[in-house]
Amino acid sequence: MAYGLNEFCRESHDALARDNSPAGREVVRKNLEKLLTNQEFVEEVCGKDAPVGVTELYRDDELEFVVLAHVNDKPHASPPHDHGTSWAIYGQAKEYTDMSEFSRPDGGDSDGDVKIEHVKTYRLAPGQAGLYDIRAIHAIDYPARACFVRVTGRPLENEPRLRYDMDAGKAIFIANRSAS
Repeated sequence: MAYGLNEFCRESHDALARDNSPAGREVVRKNLEKLLTNQEFVEEVCGKDAPVGVTELYRDDELEFVVLAHVNDKPHASPPHDHGTSWAIYGQAKEYTDMSEFSRPDGGDSDGDVKIEHVKTYRLAPGQAGLYDIRAIHAIDYPARACFVRVTGRPLENEPRLRYDMDAGKAIFIANRSAS
C-alpha cells in the first residue's frame, strides 16, 4: 500500500509533537518527499480533475500545521517574502518551481526601509521538497500547470508576514493569503 496523505499527516503530527524545531520540520520535509512518490496522490490533488487554486487538504487541530495543494494554471513569480512566525515546506508535485533564498543583513523582522541580499536560486523538481523556516525570506517562480504541496506551521490567513520590494528597499507587512 502506498504512503498516503493520512500517514503523512499522522507522522507529521507525531514528529512535530516530539520536536517542533528545525530538526522536527526536517522530518516533515522528508516525509513530504515520500508522499510525493505516491502518483495516485499526486494525480488526485494535482491532476487534470483537481481544482485550480489552493485547496486545504488537512489542518491539524492541536498543532495548527496545514497541508495545502497549489494547482497553478498560469505562470507566476512572487516577490521575496517570509511566512512570519510560521515555517513552510514546499513539495513539488508537477512541473517545477525555481526557489530563491535571501538574507537580511540587519537580522530584523520589521517593516520599513531594509536591504535584503540574494543568497541562491535552485529548482525544485517533482518529488523534491524545500524547508523555509521561521522568517526565512524566499521567492518562488513557476510555469503554468505547476503544482506543489505546501505545509505551513500554522494557518497564514491572519499571520503578519513581510513582502520585500528590492527596488524600493522596503519591507511591507502583509496579512492576506498570498505574498503577491
